[in-house]
Order: sequence, then structure tokens, then C-alpha cells
Amino acid sequence: MPMKEIWNKYIKNILLLYCGLYTLATIINSVIYLVRGITEDPSGNWHELDRAVIVLVVVVAYALIRFLRIKFFFLKVIIVYVPTMLLIFLYVYLRGLTVELAKSAYRDIFINYTAGFVLITIIVFIVILIKKKKIAKRNNKE
Repeated sequence: MPMKEIWNKYIKNILLLYCGLYTLATIINSVIYLVRGITEDPSGNWHELDRAVIVLVVVVAYALIRFLRIKFFFLKVIIVYVPTMLLIFLYVYLRGLTVELAKSAYRDIFINYTAGFVLITIIVFIVILIKKKKIAKRNNKE
């Protein structure tokens, strides 16, 4: 497969998704802080890097769900969710070696990652359904 095709089919969309999700997560986080009256992120740059790593894992999960060739969609979702969730927990644990974590850190990351994962799963599921309908429609015309 030529590099241009790999770029257009796989890498470009995943990079755009990463940038979009990171930007959205940053804006939502900033709005929440401002609504609470906090004008600066108390965790500073580390918080931005943490968000970047977590969004990266979400995007890798998206790519795995989208491109893994497993016939049963929900089996594929479980196969992707478990190791990526464990990877997120490992990241939180490693961060805990450098800074004191909030008591609810694992619960918070579980809820946030699971919510992001479910959203990504729904998006991929809808994309797959649309593609199947287009293929079925094309096959019926022939």
C-alpha cells in the first residue's frame, strides 16, 4: 500500500480526531473551571500532558475498534476496552508516583474514559452501519 494511501485512509483521520478531541476536552475543562470561578488550572502543564495521553489512548481505541477485523462488533469493543482501560489505570498509577493523586482519581478516570470510549464506540458503530447501507444499496442497483 503506497504511503499516500496509508496517510489518507488511516493516519490523517486519526490525527484529525486526536486534535479535535483534545481541543474539545480542553475547552470543556476550561469552561468548567471558569464556571467554578477558577481562572487558572491548578495542575498546570502536567494536566495538559495528562489529557494529551488520555486522548491518545481514546484515539488508539477508536482506531482498534475501527480497523480490527473481528466479526462480532461488541466482542471487538470488549477486546479493545479492557486493555485500553488497564493502560489508562497504569498511566494514573505512574502519575501517582510523581504527584499526589486525588482520592477519587481512579474512579474519575474510569468514568471519564468509559464515557469517551462509549461515545467513540457509538460513532464507529454508526459509521459501520452507514457504510453497510451504502454497500447494500450499491449491490441492489447492480
